[in-house]
Amino acid sequence: MPIFYLVLIVVMLLIGLGTVSYFIRVYNQMVMMRNNVDKSFANIDVLLKQRADEIPNLIKVVKQLTSYESSLLEELTAQRTRYLTASNIDEKVGLSNEMDKTIKSIFAVSENYPEIKADKNFMLLQQRVSEFESQIADRRELYNESVTIYNTGIKEFPPVLLAKWVGYHQLNLLVISEQEKSYHGIQF
Repeated sequence: MPIFYLVLIVVMLLIGLGTVSYFIRVYNQMVMMRNNVDKSFANIDVLLKQRADEIPNLIKVVKQLTSYESSLLEELTAQRTRYLTASNIDEKVGLSNEMDKTIKSIFAVSENYPEIKADKNFMLLQQRVSEFESQIADRRELYNESVTIYNTGIKEFPPVLLAKWVGYHQLNLLVISEQEKSYHGIQF
């Protein structure tokens, strides 16, 4: 009889060790997915900051060339400042979308000022900002893919049990506004 109890204890220990090992592996996988989401947004954030750093140059060139609508330039400056001091992802995404709209407005209104459209510095800045927009779009796609993998991973069974217990929750995708979807480029 003592050998039976010994085998039973060993089997119970192996089952317990297997269960603990499984949940450790699941937890580590969730941590990896969450870190991948954070890394994906950090990559977007780098480009958004670089774009924000170009804004003073854009404003300076436009101001030098004309008595441009100062309210639009002041708003862009304020948006840039708020973006650089934003503390969380949702706030940065919202401010980035606001800056997108304002920058597009500047480029659209510049059509009424031939001296701006013809200026070499303005054209270079416009090209640089357009390159940033393209890179940001690529990284948004990667971020959304990372979020989708993470959201799926924490909703599967049995990881959903552990995800709730450790406080992991579903994250939002970066959504493109209707205005951004309907934008057809800058027309000269």
